[in-house]
Amino acid sequence: MELMAFPEAARQDAGYQLHRIQTGHTPQDWKPLKHLGRGVTGVQEIRIWQDDATFRIAYVMKFGGYITVLHCWQKTTQATREITKAIIGRRYKEAYEGLK
Repeated sequence: MELMAFPEAARQDAGYQLHRIQTGHTPQDWKPLKHLGRGVTGVQEIRIWQDDATFRIAYVMKFGGYITVLHCWQKTTQATREITKAIIGRRYKEAYEGLK
């Protein structure tokens, strides 16, 4: 699931949280994401809570000072699924390679 597939209210909240980052503030609800693979560091997770669903956005700010959104998904379990971690790790490495 990508950001545009989020329900309207979750998309609006996501946009607001990303705007907070762009203006030098921290998102209202976030945590660092760890254990994403060798060399994958600095990834943060924005947590968006809706009435009956939870959504997440993984992003990193290390690449040229820009916000790089790596993955957006609907949370369905307590722990982050391994396939989700793999997607984030792969996209991190692709973004890093794109800077060279």
